[in-house]
Amino acid sequence: MIEFVIAGAVFAVVLGRWILATRRHRLRVDALDIRIHVNGIRGKSSVSRLIAGVLRQAGYIPIGKTTGSAAVVIDRNGVDHPIVRSGPATILEQLEIVEEWVEDDVDALVIECMAINPNYQRVCERQIVRSQIGVLTNVREDHQDVMGYSRPEIAKSLLNTCPHNGLLVTSEADPEILDVIRTEATRRGSRVVVTDPSKVDRVDMGGFGYIEFEENVSLGLAVAEHLGIPREVAMEGMWSAPPDPGVLRIETTKVADVTVTWANMFAVNDRESTMFVLDRLQRLITDETVTVGILNNRLDRQQRAIQFADIAVRDLSFDALVTFGAYERVVTDRLRANGYPSAHILNLGDERNPTWDEIVQEMILDRGSDRVLLVGLVNIHTDQAARLLEFFETVETSELRLSEAG
Repeated sequence: MIEFVIAGAVFAVVLGRWILATRRHRLRVDALDIRIHVNGIRGKSSVSRLIAGVLRQAGYIPIGKTTGSAAVVIDRNGVDHPIVRSGPATILEQLEIVEEWVEDDVDALVIECMAINPNYQRVCERQIVRSQIGVLTNVREDHQDVMGYSRPEIAKSLLNTCPHNGLLVTSEADPEILDVIRTEATRRGSRVVVTDPSKVDRVDMGGFGYIEFEENVSLGLAVAEHLGIPREVAMEGMWSAPPDPGVLRIETTKVADVTVTWANMFAVNDRESTMFVLDRLQRLITDETVTVGILNNRLDRQQRAIQFADIAVRDLSFDALVTFGAYERVVTDRLRANGYPSAHILNLGDERNPTWDEIVQEMILDRGSDRVLLVGLVNIHTDQAARLLEFFETVETSELRLSEAG
């Protein structure tokens, strides 16, 4: 009997603290002039940064938060503050960010949805962010084991962050998916704005010091227009926004006598986005260029590893394919089953765990050409990828814009 009384008392205390914390959070969030929730399959982090930049340039005091390549808080001055986690990421992190960073004079919050599970996405929107403006970057095939196996199902999952009686902005162009978006937004009493990336011109894109996408910029401009922020102010804000660590940069360097062009696409991990970016990279390829695709696989992303073993052969074209990280045998078997020649597969990941010198020798110097294009794919975080990224951070490189190539 005593145990039940103690347990009941503990439960009452915990419940009381939860109710108090929730009430305090809601008061703090509802006091903000602008609350923006960014969701989608690709581009969430970049779009969150661009929109926060727009608001800063327009005179707001925004706090931004991203979850993608590197989880960070973006403070009122546009400075990144990495989030250090003591355990697995949970949506409670969003509550903690608001409590720590949203001070009395902060008037805007731009937050990337960190949940994949549709139920958690719903909680993030209704209980944590309570957005007036929702952003849905796009709907692609990813996280299908959680969100659904068809793109309309994935769209419905993502739309759990659509605001109620607010605005939803999207750059999704598929008519079938737009029908789903409009239906779900109407159910919530929200208006939908579909952006037109073709209205983002070369002058707009020329202001970025990295490879940005017209679709992302169009979302920032749509939010700015809704808030009455002039276009030139919005563009200045986006140009000055700090880029995500996973943004696409094209760099060149010399390794021995080989000119190496490095395209870091580790953060581009769905089929459509990968094909889109690689189409742009074609202008960097000459008759002498050997193309090397790096399939970089995390231990917790087996389905994605198999998916890209299919994409790399069926949809893309590389002279050699390298495996980094986990699932090397699984991926190699899949590549062979898809008809890719065994002699062109280089296993340089966790099973063999080669030295950096061995990786450079086999991946670059043994390719038989003085020009090599390296393209990193699938995921970011493995030991081999970390060494590769560190190498290109420490060697002398020159940055090459796709708009200037060819």
